[in-house]
Amino acid sequence: MRNKEIKNKLLLEINKLKTPEGYLMAGYPNYSTLFGRDSLISSWQMIEIDSEIAKNTLRILSKYQGKIINSKSEEEPGKILHEYRFKREEQLGLPHWKFPYFGSVDSTPLFIIVAGEYFKKTNDKDFLLEIWDNIAAALNWLLVYGDSDKDNFIEYEMKNSYGLFHQGWRDAFEDHLKIIPPVAIIEAQSYAYAAYNTGIELSEHFSKDSSLKNLWTEKAETLQKAFQKAFWWEEESYYYLALDGSKNPRKSVSSNSGHLLLSDIISEEFKEKLVKRLFMDDLFTPYGIRTVSEKDPDFDYSSYHLGSVWPHDNWLIYYGLRKSGFLKEAKQIKQALLSAYQELNYIPELFAVKDDKIIFLSEGVRHPRKRPVNIIKPNKLQAWSVCGLLNMIWED
Repeated sequence: MRNKEIKNKLLLEINKLKTPEGYLMAGYPNYSTLFGRDSLISSWQMIEIDSEIAKNTLRILSKYQGKIINSKSEEEPGKILHEYRFKREEQLGLPHWKFPYFGSVDSTPLFIIVAGEYFKKTNDKDFLLEIWDNIAAALNWLLVYGDSDKDNFIEYEMKNSYGLFHQGWRDAFEDHLKIIPPVAIIEAQSYAYAAYNTGIELSEHFSKDSSLKNLWTEKAETLQKAFQKAFWWEEESYYYLALDGSKNPRKSVSSNSGHLLLSDIISEEFKEKLVKRLFMDDLFTPYGIRTVSEKDPDFDYSSYHLGSVWPHDNWLIYYGLRKSGFLKEAKQIKQALLSAYQELNYIPELFAVKDDKIIFLSEGVRHPRKRPVNIIKPNKLQAWSVCGLLNMIWED
């Protein structure tokens, strides 16, 4: 199938996920609603194609931005939601939650990053002025609640015992990552660093004085200085997955570290080492980078988060590779996802790779939860998968 045909098909699929308000639902048939992380990333992927999606996403997330402290919903002032199930019958299925539910460590910095990307693309000063207070509140959340122990890192720990135990993108109701909270997951540090720098740039246009810029500059600098020492894994020439509640490193070679390339939190020397490790055979496959190395003791090629391949995860790494000048490696990921599309005739939420052969997990995969274990079938239609591939081939 030629790229022009793929583009047209992907655009039709994206339109199926577009809501009357103009943002994208996370997927279909599962997650057909507003998700902070998912909707933000898919809108970011679409900025060069349809920037109105980002505008509409930022607008609705601003509307529901956290205002109070509420442990049942895990709401905090300035925080951006994890999800909002608008339908009453769906809310009744989760009686111990309050919606919007805010159990996400990365929706808030992603909100700031996407606002910055939207402004770069459109120079829409009127809209950015409209949401400037929301952006400032989100940055304040990073400072006050995201880094509650003031060690410079962004951490999460569930406030609702029925909520999500892990609250990065590899989220779950149980401790599948084997990290005792509060958890400083690695990609959130990169997002936070990018968010602070986005705030610094936007403050030149929208802040009335220099106090916020100075505050965010100081925080970005201290985060960057602290990061390398705490997260570098010398034996692997790579980065730890996270720090646990005692500041001990979680040793796992994972795709999460690839998200460091989205920001300049690490130096060029360490970017080169990181990229080299990402493309070793235990992580990289003909169809994309796995979530976890084949050498990891918890590896399972067919698991939800412990060895499968997620297209959106690969897009974030692809975007970071391009931003950091690793164009050859970015092209490898693009070709890998195109190969996956050609094999499956669609680009799903996730898939498995075994013996260099792609497998769509049509029988479902086990997703650990506190409630009785469910079988979750990966979505064939997932916004950040479809938008990510479209972004990669848009200029072809």
